[in-house]
Amino acid sequence: MALKYKFNLKDINIEDFRVYLFSLFKAFLPKKKIKNLDDLESFIQNKSAWVSQVTLYSYLKTRMGTKYVLHFDDEVFLSSINKAKWNIYAVALQDLTFYTISYLNIYFNFQEINNAKKIYEKILNNELKNSMPEDIIDNSKKNFNQRLEKIDWNNYCKSKPFNQSALALYEWAPVAQELKTLDRKIVLNSMILKWENIEKEFIKLINF
Repeated sequence: MALKYKFNLKDINIEDFRVYLFSLFKAFLPKKKIKNLDDLESFIQNKSAWVSQVTLYSYLKTRMGTKYVLHFDDEVFLSSINKAKWNIYAVALQDLTFYTISYLNIYFNFQEINNAKKIYEKILNNELKNSMPEDIIDNSKKNFNQRLEKIDWNNYCKSKPFNQSALALYEWAPVAQELKTLDRKIVLNSMILKWENIEKEFIKLINF
């Protein structure tokens, strides 16, 4: 997730919200076909970062209303956002990695499913230079391996493949629990709807 995070308003506007504020315009940019594992890795990283940030910041903006920006002078709150962002992103990467390779395995007879772990760990290792906390990286790798042991490649992409990242958004968003409880269905659906668009895009990019 090639973004830097410092606890001041200027950097938040320039870096974090670059993805959020211009997300709609990205729909009009030309899309690169996925032709190899490097392209697949890039797709997984970029789309996971996009979904994670857009859904998190949209939810926070909805809950905070017109006073949204004022909260970015609060370093405690910013720290909570930073922690949430990376944790949601880590699970989003897992979901999209599993989804794409499961899909390729089913419809394109892709046999190199061991590349799932290689792709995931490479992306996380590259995030060290973007200040992703090492403890989150380590815990995410462990969680990935636990999920990997149980995955059914023949069914994963067909059976609610993005539930875990939707639940991560609900869990990690720095919003009071009593409010999140009221918002649960909306929060989960907001993530699932974003992923549905990514699914459609992926299918287009692997078909020639």
